Amino acid sequence: MRLTDFWNRMRRHFGEAYAESWAKDYVIAGLGGRTVEQALSEGVAAKQVWQAVCQEVDVDPKLR
Repeated sequence: MRLTDFWNRMRRHFGEAYAESWAKDYVIAGLGGRTVEQALSEGVAAKQVWQAVCQEVDVDPKLR
């Protein structure tokens, strides 16, 4: 998954303004206790991060 696709999905699910805030502030256990931004900046693949987001919140199946 490309990073642009990841962010498009985040914005579609959380909304334009909230997606970046959520990615910056919300700690996900499935990412080793890191936020989305931390995981991405540390080299975790966008697909793996997206899967962790989907496990954490109820994402529309169309976006999974």
